[in-house]
Formats: sequence, structure tokens, C-alpha cells
Amino acid sequence: MKIAILGYSGSGKSTLARKLGALYGLPVLHLDSVQFLPGWQIRDREEAQGMVRAFLDTHAEWVIDGSYRRFAQEERLEQADRIVLMLFPRLVSLFRCWKRYRKYRNTTREDMSPGCPEKLDAEFVCWILWKGRGHSVRAHYRRIAKQYAEKTVILRSQRQIDRFVRSCRASRPPEQNAG
Repeated sequence: MKIAILGYSGSGKSTLARKLGALYGLPVLHLDSVQFLPGWQIRDREEAQGMVRAFLDTHAEWVIDGSYRRFAQEERLEQADRIVLMLFPRLVSLFRCWKRYRKYRNTTREDMSPGCPEKLDAEFVCWILWKGRGHSVRAHYRRIAKQYAEKTVILRSQRQIDRFVRSCRASRPPEQNAG
């Protein structure tokens, strides 16, 4: 199984990726860990693309979380058996980022590159509320939902995430449900 998870910052992409990876026994790639070097420096684009390419070439099944278009997004979407779009409202995303910041303050989350401590600064707040969900971004997600309608699920709340995870558990083959 191949699962691509995309969506707005603060919607829970990485958390869902970890859950689904554990549920199905799949390797997980968090694209934020590819994008950033220690100190929140941006990794060289070709190096980052090579890392994603190596992951795709190495694993027949996977969960990949992140919306980075330049990291083989079209290939990921084509290959994916399931596409999850996490499109939470702005203020909900901001609140979730604030909770994450409080939980991980002065530490680095497991889905980030080492040396990238959790932060919630004005630039990131601006990204969460406006820049990361501009017209072109919203149009891009609408295009994905339309183009891949048969394999896309859109989640807009924690309740929908919980329901989706329960349905994934229920649909596993019997041998996987034993564990």
C-alpha cells in the first residue's frame, strides 16, 4: 500500500503518517525532514529530490507526508493507493500548531530533521493563516481531489481523522488485525 498525505500546516499530517505507518507496517517519509537541515536551513533542492527518489526506489510500499510539489509530488500522487488531503480551517491549524509548540518547545519532533527545534514565530503564523493557503494552494488541492477522486479522502477535523483511522483498522486483512 502507498499513502500520500498532503495538506495545510498544523493539520496533523505527520501524526497521521506515523499512525498509518504503524498500522500497516509501512516505512514513513516525512518531507519536512527532507526539506530542512539543522537550524532550519533549507536543504539543496537536488539533494532533497535525490533523497525522495531513493526512498521511492527503495520501498515498494510507503506512507509519505508533506505537500512539497518539487519532491516528486505528481509521481507520489500517481503511485498512491490512497491520497489524504488534510484541509483544516485556519484557526484550528493555528491552535494545533500552538499545542504542538507547547509540547515540543526547545526540542525537535521525531518527524523533523535533527537540530530543528519546534518554533512558532510570526513568519510561521503568517504561513499557517495566509501564505500556506493562498488561492493557488487551494486550487492545487481542488485539482488533486478532482483528478484522483476515486482514491482521495479529505479530512477537515479531528473527528474525521479518528473515523478514517478506525476505518483503516477495520479494513486491514485478518492476519494484520491479529496484532
